[in-house]
Amino acid sequence: MNFKRKETLTAYGFLLPNLLGLTVFVFVPMVYAFYVSLHDWNALSPKVFIGFDNYKKLAEDKDWWQSVYRTFIFTIIYVPLLVGSSLFFAVVMNNIKKKFEGLARTLFLLPFAITSVISAVIWMFLYDPRNGFINQFFDLIGIPTQQFLGSTSQAMISIIIVILWINLGYNMMIFLAAIKEIPTDYYEAAQIDGATGWRAFWNITLPLLRPTTIFILIVTTIGSFQVFDQIMVMTKGGPANSTMVSVLYIYKQAFEFLNMGYASALAVVLFLIIFVLSLTQLRMYSDKD
Repeated sequence: MNFKRKETLTAYGFLLPNLLGLTVFVFVPMVYAFYVSLHDWNALSPKVFIGFDNYKKLAEDKDWWQSVYRTFIFTIIYVPLLVGSSLFFAVVMNNIKKKFEGLARTLFLLPFAITSVISAVIWMFLYDPRNGFINQFFDLIGIPTQQFLGSTSQAMISIIIVILWINLGYNMMIFLAAIKEIPTDYYEAAQIDGATGWRAFWNITLPLLRPTTIFILIVTTIGSFQVFDQIMVMTKGGPANSTMVSVLYIYKQAFEFLNMGYASALAVVLFLIIFVLSLTQLRMYSDKD
């Protein structure tokens, strides 16, 4: 009993710094955000309690719900592309020669090592309608000049490509680590039965990657609803609010219009949306047994 008690205390001792960090930087701000959402506050004058008026206001705020709709569109396009491409390149990486594997991993991870702001600035130069490398390449092959970030129909797709470029390598490495953990005995047995290539992937690799896939799906979905840096740098929500996602809308309400109470109410609602989506995904993808 003494040994178990010491072991338990040691475990909690190691967990304590993380628990303190979560409490101070996550749980306390969440509670305070809900408290602020019940007030009219511009961050300068004293708070005025107004109850749930901010929530009534956001229910009728068409701009807010349009920003949520754009975030959903972003998620629906971005998440399947990231998961599918990460898995594809992980399978390719697992089959290349060992002497090239280290170099390939480094090349894929380089974008993730660059800060998001610097990555956004680099792609802004690439997307430039006049002197950008992409349009210069298009001119060589006879494709008309594209506006990219200046077009309401192309801006969101252009940003998705940038964020996909940044996060592809990291998620690929997670898939690759999971693939390497699959025992080779399964593939040897399948080869004896004549199941190779696509059949082996579909019947062995994909089912055994289920926990990893669920993890990446949930984390990526949460991250897509929190996208901010690249959009703030590249478009600031434009053109014509075509890239005004929910987090950017909250930022503008808080720090441009100084509607701290209203912005806090929006943040609480966004948290509830993400929470419900995460639970739904867990229920959908988790094993019934």
